[in-house]
Formats: sequence, C-alpha cells, structure tokens
Amino acid sequence: MDNQNTDRWLGVLLDGRYEPLEVIGRGGMATVYKGFDHLLNRNVAIKFLRPDMAADGDFRVHFKKEGQAVAKLSHANIVSVYDVSRTPNVDYIVMELIEGVTLKQFMKDKGRLSCRECAQFALQIAKALSHAHSKGIIHRDIKPQNIMVEPDGGVKVADFGIAYLESALEESSDVGLGSVHYISPEQARGLPADARSDIYSLGVVLYEMLSGQLPYNGDTPDEIARQHVSSVPTPLHELSPDVPEELEAVVRRAMEPDITKRYQSADEMIRELESYLNGASEPPGINGEVPDLLPEDVEPLSRSGELPKEKYLRRHRRSVKVSLLVGVLLSLLFAGALFYFLWSYWLRDIFSDPVKISIPNFVGKNVQDLINNRDLTKIYNFDVVYDVSPDVETDIVIRQDPAGGKSRTRDSHGIDVTLTVSAGARMIVVPDVVNQLYTDAVTTLQKGGFHTDVRYDVSDTVTPDYVISTSPEAGDKIPAGATVYVTVSSGPNVVSVPMPNLIGLTRDAARERIESANLSLGNVTYVEDNSPAGYVIWQSIDPNTAVEEHSKVYLQVSLGPKTTPTPAPTPTPEG
Repeated sequence: MDNQNTDRWLGVLLDGRYEPLEVIGRGGMATVYKGFDHLLNRNVAIKFLRPDMAADGDFRVHFKKEGQAVAKLSHANIVSVYDVSRTPNVDYIVMELIEGVTLKQFMKDKGRLSCRECAQFALQIAKALSHAHSKGIIHRDIKPQNIMVEPDGGVKVADFGIAYLESALEESSDVGLGSVHYISPEQARGLPADARSDIYSLGVVLYEMLSGQLPYNGDTPDEIARQHVSSVPTPLHELSPDVPEELEAVVRRAMEPDITKRYQSADEMIRELESYLNGASEPPGINGEVPDLLPEDVEPLSRSGELPKEKYLRRHRRSVKVSLLVGVLLSLLFAGALFYFLWSYWLRDIFSDPVKISIPNFVGKNVQDLINNRDLTKIYNFDVVYDVSPDVETDIVIRQDPAGGKSRTRDSHGIDVTLTVSAGARMIVVPDVVNQLYTDAVTTLQKGGFHTDVRYDVSDTVTPDYVISTSPEAGDKIPAGATVYVTVSSGPNVVSVPMPNLIGLTRDAARERIESANLSLGNVTYVEDNSPAGYVIWQSIDPNTAVEEHSKVYLQVSLGPKTTPTPAPTPTPEG
C-alpha cells in the first residue's frame, strides 16, 4: 500500500474530534492508526478503509453496517467499537486502543504456553463469542491475529462482524493463507458460517496454543481447506504428552468436523473449560516448594543430628508397610489398565463375532430423511457434503462413500458414510428483504429456495419485527438450500424475560413454552439417555435466568436408553 495515501491522515482532525497520530497496523482491508479523541480526552484506535476498497460502494455500505452492528456489543473480552463514520472522503471506525500484542505474537515471543494458561485464554475468547452470538453476530474469522493479549493477561477479540470482510478480500486475491488455517469445514465447503463455525476456529486456536503448531498445513489454501473437511489432526497427546485428557477432549469436540457433534453453543464450551480449570491443580512441590509435613511425621533430632534407634526402627517399619501397600495398589492399577487395553484392542474382537453389514444404496434419497432417521443414525455416521448439481433436486444424495452394496464391519463407533448431496441446479442470488416485515421476508427467502434462521437485535432506527440485515447479503450467490440468517429489529430497548423450565417437556411442548416467552428455538440435538424418549433433558439457558427477548434456546432431547440386542433363546434339548 502507498504510504502517501495512508499517512495523509496524520494530524487531520476528523469530525472535529478524532486526531490520527501514528500508523500502528496495516491489513488487507484497512490501515489502523493510534489516535486521540479530543472530545472525551482519551486514546483510541482508528481503522481507515483502504482507498481502493472505498471505491467499491457496496463494500463501503457493508463496512459501515458491520461497524454499527458491532458497536452494540459490550463485553470485557471484546474490543469496543466507539464510533463509525462514513463521509464522501473517508470511511473509518473508532475503536478501543489495546495496549498489548496479538495472540500470534504472544505465542511467538513466549513459546509454548502452559495448559492452564491456554485454557484461561480459550475461556475468555469463548465468553466473547457467547456474548456476540447472543446478539446474532458471528465473527467468521477467529484466529490468533484477531485476538489481543493485554499486559495483565486479559484477552480481547477484535474485528467482530468486520473480520470476515478482510478474509473475503484475502481469498479473492489468493493471499488467504492466514485465515484458512482456522476455517471451519462448512466454510471450506462454501456454506454459510454460524455460531458453531466460530467454535471450530476457537478449537484450532486452542490446539495451536497447546501444541505449538497448527493442525493442518499445506502449500495452497485449497489444500489446507480440504484437510479441514476430510482429515484428522495429529492427536494432541502425541505432540504434547502433558496435555490432560479433559482438555484434549474439549479441543476434539470443538474441532468436530460434523457440525451437529460440535459444541452447539459457546456456553457449552465455557462450562467444560471452567470444569477443567476448577479441577486442574499443579503437582506438589512445583516451583521448588516443599510440601508441608504432617505433625506425626515431625521427629526431634538428637544433638548428634540422628534419630533415636527406637524411633528410627518405628519409622522404618512404617515406611516398609507404606511401600508394600503402594506397590500392591500400583500392581492392581497396572493389571486393570493392561486388561482394559487388551480387551479394547484385541480380546473383544476374539471373543465377539464381528457383524458385517451391507450398506444400503442412499443415492436418490433425501438427505434430511436419512439424517433424521433414528434407525439409520444408530448404525451410520453420516458426513454430508454439498455439491452443485444442475440436474438433481436440492438435498438429494448424488454420491456416497462407501458405495451401496459394500460390506463393512459394525462396531460401537458405527459405520462412517459420506453423502454428497445436491445443492440445487445452480448458485442462486440472495434477494433483498431488508426493511420488510420478517414474516414476508422469510416467505420470500423460502420460496427462493433458502432455509432461514431468524435472530433479533436492538435497533433504534428499524421498526420492530422488520428486517435489519441478512447474512449472506442481498446479491450474494450461495447454493440453493443454504441458510440465510435474518436479523430482525426488536425495537430500541432491550427487554428481558425469565427463562422457563423446559426439562421434562416434549419437544413440541418446549417449543410452545419458548415461543410464548418471546424466545426462539435453536438447534435440537438427540442423545441416548436413561430418560424417556422424546423428552427434553437439557436446555442451553438455565431456568429462571433473565434473558433478552428473542434469544435462541438450544435443547437436547432423549432418544431413550441405549438399546442392547436381546439374546437368542437357548434351544430346548430334545428328549
């Protein structure tokens, strides 16, 4: 970028109050200055849209709209946006100035971080995501370069709602290698991102913090993106043996390629990170400290510095008994672990007959019918991949791997089947429904071949129940059958309502209770549980909590207890 074009703002007073002082960063979309707000007498960061970007009218509109949306966020772990200005001469956003470094630079300077430090950073990022997602704002580009670490160890996420514009710009100019390392599988497939996409990217960031390396690498962005879709990263314990299983499990679930098996909300990930941090403890004697002795272990020494003979013999006998007891316990633990290993990886296969299953032909079936079929999902783990297919109706399976008729051995994990599904005849354009009544907008979008996901946000400029914005925007081309996220005005004021208790209700009854409380039903997942089938066993927001109107509530519904095959009756001996 031409320094003459960017540095021309030095010393210029913008809107009668903001004075840019020095350039502190340059990106693909904008240049960031350290500045001073003369009205409020404070230092700020000023982000200027690049001149060549400002020449694109649509981009300018998006730049301002995203800045205004993020200005409504207020959270300790999010870089605050103070002001957004769009004039004929310049577009800029005024933000909180962070005295710190990016997480990328922090990892480079410090080297590998401790497990506890990684979990604390991830927890703060997850809290930022939880707040933004509750406002209907998806980051879409979580990566260490967009995360600031303050001198006191606090973490702030930057560029909410704006980062993906820069990401899109990088991809269009073939320099998107930085973001593609953290991209979710659904984004890699060209599908819209949602809250769970941010969670996947956070999982990659946590993996990198714990191991010191990225899960996937390659020579081109396309090669790396394909790995996110179809590869499995090296297990953390192989790279860093000191990473506890509980923390590695958090990373595995956050980075689950199947979006339905991933954390369904940032709050779920927060609970597991807090559980780990509350239970994690440092080993005795760390940092050179010596553990306190129990009073009974303290023996006075003789003047010569030796214990009396009788006390020495008593202590010696006690230490022998303790050593024997510890030896027996360790032997039992070792024997148990050895048996578990042999049974899991060898004996079980010897003493149980493997069950061979002939895989059905799913080609030509509707993918929604397959993934919602309880009998099928007990046996098959479906991985759904969309592809544009001019001659096949949307959501119809056009290929499968393994092919129908192939035999596979069924085990407790199930059988993995990849379904390639038609995304419709072509990529289609999102219609403009902004400022329409949301029910009319949803009808228009659904008639156009899209799925819809409605979320609400406060607005003092848009009439309640009218559309503020859509993501993707009007004019964007996306696959037929993809989801368009519709942000609807809830009016100028935040209204809180008590969260109802949904545990023990059927799904339909829970939906009615949610809607009657002016809330929205989010994703519903089904899990095996001892509770009766069809009843809610978990809700994402605790009962009686004050929650903003129209917030999404995620549910888990019981599939019933895990079924075990009935043994065949023993033949009656012939007399």
